[in-house]
Amino acid sequence: MQRDDILRFRDIPNVGAAIERKFMTLGLKSPQELVGKDPYQLYEDLGLIMQKRLDPCLLDVFISAVRYMQGEPPRKWWHYTPERKQKMSSKK
Repeated sequence: MQRDDILRFRDIPNVGAAIERKFMTLGLKSPQELVGKDPYQLYEDLGLIMQKRLDPCLLDVFISAVRYMQGEPPRKWWHYTPERKQKMSSKK
């Protein structure tokens, strides 16, 4: 499947119905809108919208979805956990 042909967020590896709803909560309507987005900012924005602290593993899924839509090969969401931990620890 070509990435341009992906019509639902659930067609992205690692994304199920719950994550699809989170993307929609962020105002995204199609998977192609993930291209060029900052997954870290999406995660922060969702936390503000939902007014709660989110599971950091959700950020790993956001990273995997954005990177996949930008052309990277499909990878398990936990592939991005070390990157997230490194980046989040450097922000403190």
